[in-house]
Amino acid sequence: MADESPKKLIVVGDRVLIVPEEGEERTGVGLYLPPTAVAGQAVQSGRIVATGPGTPVAEPASLDDEPWKIGETETKHVPMQAQVGDFALFFRKAAVEITFENKRYLVVPQAAILVLVRGDSPVDEI
Repeated sequence: MADESPKKLIVVGDRVLIVPEEGEERTGVGLYLPPTAVAGQAVQSGRIVATGPGTPVAEPASLDDEPWKIGETETKHVPMQAQVGDFALFFRKAAVEITFENKRYLVVPQAAILVLVRGDSPVDEI
């Protein structure tokens, strides 16, 4: 009998999962994208639906010359600046397109994100 538990996407590292917004000059949150950016596919926008834990950081003790002295430690991560629900403008070339359960997503490294729009306030209040 097949396992019927629901599948779940888990984003790893410093990556975010984005539902892309398709080729509009003005995004849903009010950012204006010039035609050169949209036509050349240099940048794209979308809503972040999941984030990874961040970049793992080595424990200072792991840099010692005697690795056998290191006990079990919890992995620490540099926290992500991007959050679920943020609207992101990012470099399209860095994105990897995936389809999961008939939905299209983009996996984008946090370093490829240019700006984030958070909350309901208009962009001109920056």
